[in-house]
Amino acid sequence: MPLLDASLIQLAQMKRLHYKICRKCGARNPPTAEKCRKCRSYNLRWKKRELGRK
Repeated sequence: MPLLDASLIQLAQMKRLHYKICRKCGARNPPTAEKCRKCRSYNLRWKKRELGRK
């Protein structure tokens, strides 16, 4: 079901594209994370945000 409301689309993109990934264990972490919630590593990166259609 496609989203038609622009604010809902923006909210969905924020939840889907804006989080951090641990380079050690691959866990997803919140954007405010300083260290991994799973392995406590400080080696985090932002998720790559390339928008495109499948």
